[in-house]
Amino acid sequence: MTYCVGIEVDEGLVFAADTRTNASLDDVRVHRKLHVFDYPGEATFVLMAAGNLATTQLLVSRLHRDAQERRTPNLRDSRHLFEAAGYVGALLVDSQVHGHDAGHGHDGVNTQATLILGGQIAGERPGLYMVYPLGNAIAASPETPYLQIGESKYGKPILDRILTPATGLEDAARTALVSLDSTIRSNLSVGLPIDLALLRDGDLKLTQQLRLSGDSPLYADIHRNWSHRLEQAVASLPRFPWEGAGPTGGRGG
Repeated sequence: MTYCVGIEVDEGLVFAADTRTNASLDDVRVHRKLHVFDYPGEATFVLMAAGNLATTQLLVSRLHRDAQERRTPNLRDSRHLFEAAGYVGALLVDSQVHGHDAGHGHDGVNTQATLILGGQIAGERPGLYMVYPLGNAIAASPETPYLQIGESKYGKPILDRILTPATGLEDAARTALVSLDSTIRSNLSVGLPIDLALLRDGDLKLTQQLRLSGDSPLYADIHRNWSHRLEQAVASLPRFPWEGAGPTGGRGG
């Protein structure tokens, strides 16, 4: 399984993804799910994927080829982010078909993938889109300034409680890491290392990227501090009426 989250705030975009893939219980591997398409001064795109790994790898290869050969269309020459999302969606559909055809004789193999595409094109604000297997896409909104793919339920509550468009970029990145840490703790199919990337509005290039493993001091501190502060928060919540009333204070008459 997979968990990826993209966050859009006023200062820019945050991308975070785990790296665990598994074809079966005894076939667990590490694969990068966060892919960068950097054209300094023109545009920067980040693509994260959940679903069939072969489809994703084919899609990423075709995106790089189209940009290098300046085919029409391609990411580098996209004039608007919504146009880039539409192009990626069409290529995703075609890649899924190719993956299905290549896997003939393997009935039941799911070649679908779901994507998060974000970035900035010169002259536009940064933006974030979720691209579905059918090729259609939706954008993040001020009301919900994040998008998730994969095993999303465990990491969603912290995003809902913390994030607004006014959240600082680094605080949004810390929130993304806590969201992933919560998911890793609750679901064995999501695992370390974590890839993290920040795109600051106007930079038109990724200036902050990290890969965090279990022994990374930053990740270890975030993991330990978050758990400790949660325990402190629960201990500081209002007391029940029967607490502190003595040995018999909690029994009804």
